[in-house]
Amino acid sequence: MARQGEPSDTPLNVARYKINREIPEADRPAAAEPETNEAGQSMMDARAQYVEISIQQAMRRGDFDNLPGTGKPLTGLTDTNDPDWWIRRKIEREQITGLGPPALTLRTENAELDARLDTVFTERQVREILADFNRRVIDARRQLLGGPPVVTPVRDVDLELARWRARREVAATERAAAREREEAALAAMSWRERRRAKRQR
Repeated sequence: MARQGEPSDTPLNVARYKINREIPEADRPAAAEPETNEAGQSMMDARAQYVEISIQQAMRRGDFDNLPGTGKPLTGLTDTNDPDWWIRRKIEREQITGLGPPALTLRTENAELDARLDTVFTERQVREILADFNRRVIDARRQLLGGPPVVTPVRDVDLELARWRARREVAATERAAAREREEAALAAMSWRERRRAKRQR
């Protein structure tokens, strides 16, 4: 509560309430003498001493041990003043994708597009993914909202289909070779070793 003659300050009142709640009843000064305690010590000194003692006791108990970042250098000390530092850190920490200007998101998507195409099974799906990607690249080039320029190229659908087929053939050949090696290894085993190997799969 604000003293007489002081303006009302809600955060200050909350802080005073919390500190007064922490200080044991016996250590509190009399209401008639708000500026000093029984030992003649000013209230500010008494509170500072109480906080310091509480911190020292917590350190002895080990309350501050194993905190996140203990023993690691502080990050971001050399960064320039970035007003959006908190959202950038949140994106990095949570590994959120799809946020940011189209120039950057499309560049990232372009780097991962081959791996995405390798997860589909039909040419129709490949064509749909490429058509959607090319449409978004063209739309981003036409936008007038500013930001970094869009340098991501559109993909040639027929060329990407040929590359997709070639990657599928290579993957199928590698799978067949791995199966042959596995069968040859099984054939060279005794029947007990073969049975044990089949159980371990």
